Amino acid sequence: MQLSFAAPSVAGSGVLVLGVTEGAGLGGLAAEADEVAGGALKRAVGVTRFAGKPGQTVEVLAPSGLKASRVLLIGLGKPSALDSSAAERAAAGVIGRLFTSGEKEVAFALDLPKGTKLKPAEFAAHLALGARLRSYTFNHYRTKQRDEHEPTLTKITVGASDLGGAKKSWAALEGLADGMFFARDLVNEPPNVLSPAEFARRAKGLAKLGVKVEVLGEAEMKKLGMGALLGVGQGSDRESQLVVMQWNGARSKKDAPVAFVGKGVCFDSGGLSLKTGAGMMGMKGDMGGAAAVTGAMQALAARKARVNAVGIIGLVENMPDGKAQRPDDVVKSMSGQTIEVLNTDAEGRLVLADALWYAQTRFKPKFVIDLATLTGAIMVALGSDHAGLFSNDDRLSDRIMAAGRAEGEAVWRLPLGDGYDKLIKSKIADMKNVGGPYAGSITAAQFLQRFVDKTPWAHLDIAGVAWQDGEQKALTPGWGTGWGVRVLNRLVADHYEK
Repeated sequence: MQLSFAAPSVAGSGVLVLGVTEGAGLGGLAAEADEVAGGALKRAVGVTRFAGKPGQTVEVLAPSGLKASRVLLIGLGKPSALDSSAAERAAAGVIGRLFTSGEKEVAFALDLPKGTKLKPAEFAAHLALGARLRSYTFNHYRTKQRDEHEPTLTKITVGASDLGGAKKSWAALEGLADGMFFARDLVNEPPNVLSPAEFARRAKGLAKLGVKVEVLGEAEMKKLGMGALLGVGQGSDRESQLVVMQWNGARSKKDAPVAFVGKGVCFDSGGLSLKTGAGMMGMKGDMGGAAAVTGAMQALAARKARVNAVGIIGLVENMPDGKAQRPDDVVKSMSGQTIEVLNTDAEGRLVLADALWYAQTRFKPKFVIDLATLTGAIMVALGSDHAGLFSNDDRLSDRIMAAGRAEGEAVWRLPLGDGYDKLIKSKIADMKNVGGPYAGSITAAQFLQRFVDKTPWAHLDIAGVAWQDGEQKALTPGWGTGWGVRVLNRLVADHYEK
């Protein structure tokens, strides 16, 4: 799909999109188009309840005097509430409406209302981002697709009064969109295609952006003592992998990096603690944390972020087999700590234990953030609107929460404490991998904290937000959401670039 910027105009072809501020009536470009159309737009608004509120629309087909095939009036809401997220949602709503409508072109000719904090360039760039994110499709495996589901829209033009500024702003956001699409594609891929080795191969593609990518196989991980990660994958015929991605964009290569660690269980059957059939469906997405880390590394490299960043993903399959890990097994992690495995379906924390330790001991980062579709319990607590946040550092937590609010990827901080830590004490090893029926997300985080050695750390449990089975979110038309790419990118941009 072609996306471009141009001076705002009502003279274009295709669908002309005009904005109306809440309670203000037609003004600016909308008034100009109405004059050309002989008052047709004002008359159409007059017979509806359209008041310019967000989500409201009025559609007029082929008004006389305009070259457009149709005009779409959209509500922008109150100027004080028009921020970047609102702009994205407005554009996404238009694309969702027109994507398979038969129309081939759409032109946004929206005035930036007085009273908003947005600058013209930001407004145009975020309209473009919303349009781009809503245009995502994943149709690689369709061989017969009914015509009405085929996308027809091929050209999007966004009007920008500050043309140069809009293009500059979009240059950074375009890389973000690409990173989110990459993460979505990874989550959406079927597990017979996306093995650990295939995931690693795709991550190697980041080398074209200047990312250094290393892949450690089972032999290398065994030498490092990664018994926790390797134990998870030993029941699969597919070899486990550890992928290390490095982006060195800071002025000094000696500057300590920021580190992101992702859980990459490419399929989770539960192992010998086998899931139910219904519980197993969707477990191709249990690598959503690894997908987010990989997408974030792409976004940082694409916009040439002035930071040194490391992304580490542990890629495994958790399968039942004669070689599979058993309940009651004890494994030794890279840190030297031993773990009693009481439930083989609590496997993600075992993968992260070794990946976290490796990230800290090799790279000595400023902080480490792990992302994982770790527990169903987090969905009981927070549903699908927030990711769970656990941390040993208040400043890092505050920054993550602020980045989440700014980017529409909300997080909610939950507690850690000695009382919860006692729940994972083992009778025969240093710890056990489950803590009982209560506070499941917290005890999982307590487990991970045992593999954090004084480094500022945050854990994001994204089990409720990495994919969507119900109502689609405004900017996410598919199953995989790509959640996490935006919040990590924003966190770096706001606080860690030099």
